[in-house]
Amino acid sequence: MDKKETENLLEVNNIEVVYNDIIQVLRGVSLNVKEGGIVSLLGTNGAGKTTTLRAISGLLKPENGFIRDGYIKFIGNDITNVLGTSVVRLGAVMVPEGRRVFKHLTVNENIRVGSITRKDGIGNIRSDNDLMYDHFPRLSKITNRMAGYCSGGEQQMIAIARALMAKPKMLMLDEPSLGLAPLLVKEIFDNIKTINKEMNTTILVVEQNAKIALEVSDYAYIMESGKIVLEGPSGELKDNPDVKEFYMGITQGGGRKSFKNVKSYKRRKRWM
Repeated sequence: MDKKETENLLEVNNIEVVYNDIIQVLRGVSLNVKEGGIVSLLGTNGAGKTTTLRAISGLLKPENGFIRDGYIKFIGNDITNVLGTSVVRLGAVMVPEGRRVFKHLTVNENIRVGSITRKDGIGNIRSDNDLMYDHFPRLSKITNRMAGYCSGGEQQMIAIARALMAKPKMLMLDEPSLGLAPLLVKEIFDNIKTINKEMNTTILVVEQNAKIALEVSDYAYIMESGKIVLEGPSGELKDNPDVKEFYMGITQGGGRKSFKNVKSYKRRKRWM
């Protein structure tokens, strides 16, 4: 294993993804995730963010998608077009968009499902199960409630806790703030920062909420039309005028830009 592979926990190199052999969704996407960091992948709907996570997670095949060119390596292992179960066993676990809890199982049963691939003994699994309630104290009060009766924020916490029970080296989150109230969004992202530090879990988060994603991440990539158009340390991107205007809605005058009465607008795209 060479130095480049050991520096990056995840290496995505110039991948192209197609669906049904004809529809190209990703066009030469490259990104790296260093061990122990938090990386955010930003962009609008349809930019290709979720497809990128599916490519990494080995979840393209069920939707007739595959990586036609380029490669993906995780801890030096080539996982290009590898099935999702093998990717999970290597330690890369994804929390899909929309939470997708098992509605007819209790909160605790949902969380324990995440340990299904583990072989390190029931004692360790029970210990980690208890740890999830330390990270998500809201859930400790509703352990026996059916997950389908939980709020959106609670279901997102259940989904993250379930993924963490697999003891991932890298946790991938797809739109964790989607449909949640601002206070719950803050709580979720505070949890993400804590998990990163206290559990030493590398995190790759896909988000439309650029402001909060840039606040918690170390490095960020911005996607448009299936391509990475801008990347850099999150602090630098947060101060980029184009990122401010088109992803945070903040104009140069310091106000908030509204597109309510604007039929169309053209981005300056200085990064292009």
